[in-house]
Amino acid sequence: MSDIKNPELKKQGKLKIEWSSHWMPVLKVIQKRFVKENPLSGIKIGACLHITTETANLAIALKAGGAEVSLCASNPLSTKDDVAASLVEDYHVPVYAIEGEDRKTYYKHINDVLDIKPNVTLDDGADLVSTTHSKRRELIQNILGGTEETTTGVIRLRALEKEKKLEYPIVAVNDSETKYLFDNRYGTGQSTIDGILRATNILLAGKAVVICGYGWCGRGVAMRAKGMGGNVVVCETNPIRALEALMDGYRVMRIKDASPIGDLFVTVTGDINVMRKSHFEAMKDGAILANSGHFDVEINKADLKKLSIKRRMIRESVEEFEFKNGKRLYLLSEGRLVNLSAAEGHPASVMDMSFANQALAVEYIVKNGRKMDKKVYKIPEEIDKEIANLKLISMGVKIDILTEQQKKYLSSWQMGT
Repeated sequence: MSDIKNPELKKQGKLKIEWSSHWMPVLKVIQKRFVKENPLSGIKIGACLHITTETANLAIALKAGGAEVSLCASNPLSTKDDVAASLVEDYHVPVYAIEGEDRKTYYKHINDVLDIKPNVTLDDGADLVSTTHSKRRELIQNILGGTEETTTGVIRLRALEKEKKLEYPIVAVNDSETKYLFDNRYGTGQSTIDGILRATNILLAGKAVVICGYGWCGRGVAMRAKGMGGNVVVCETNPIRALEALMDGYRVMRIKDASPIGDLFVTVTGDINVMRKSHFEAMKDGAILANSGHFDVEINKADLKKLSIKRRMIRESVEEFEFKNGKRLYLLSEGRLVNLSAAEGHPASVMDMSFANQALAVEYIVKNGRKMDKKVYKIPEEIDKEIANLKLISMGVKIDILTEQQKKYLSSWQMGT
């Protein structure tokens, strides 16, 4: 069983999956080992992820390891319908996802995936875990553990753990260095700018680009915007990150002070109501609002609607809000993830490491889940380093190895000056 838009889209979807696979050599190495060892035999995996070409290759790798995999979307606008069609028709992976699905359908699809009674859950935003813990608790006894792909999801799951309500172990894939240092910075940085440019076709050079949040995602967006000639302003609540942004060469100020000068605003905080009524009122005519945080809560859409007297879709992913004084603000992709809604998400070569983490985390859970406590874990360091080494090998890069003498020196307190 599946629920997708159109099975006839499978041909173009398969070509895209194959193209993406070419740029995912680390996942290929893992998939080849999975075929030989079959470490996931008999395991049911329920996954709530963005239905993209990269996710397709992850699902194919997990299936190669013997798992039964079922997929739904982790965002109503991020599904690529042709990829979903190919997964169902060519690779026989059940998919419950349609681009643009409403909230009711979104949660129905989550429940469709949970109906397989998964042993392992894969999440991007923690909606699968949240639904399991709130509405499908009868399934928990079958679950060995789960993984979480993104910062927002990890925040939710750590809150669940803190309240002692987390019912099974979670491996925070997002916290692996081969994920957040690369996926969040280089992946989000490039794909966010890509989505904004596809949606608007604006010139970034000379624009005042206001970035709310200077975590790894914010750093990446700022880096790319600056590289294209943007005049970057950073807004932060964390004094250490604000200081870092300042020393990286950006202007740092409060959102209220940045609101009148910004041409383009990008939220990447993982928090709620970052941009709201007072900010919208202070913005200049023609300002563009985009979000690259996981949920569509960072830009207060209710405030934007109340302030406007007229709304229209002026481009495919651009909604115009006209105020009483004639000022117009432009919201991209309904305030949802602009990099996935208006573009194709992260490049495959960076998702190669993120999804290698996912695949190896699933294998780790299958082997160790029964012995793990009900808490959020960082991925084991040896897995992180294995993925980094495989990536370097795939790129033809060799690095030095410590000599025994050097290892001894680094582990000794006796050898000093």
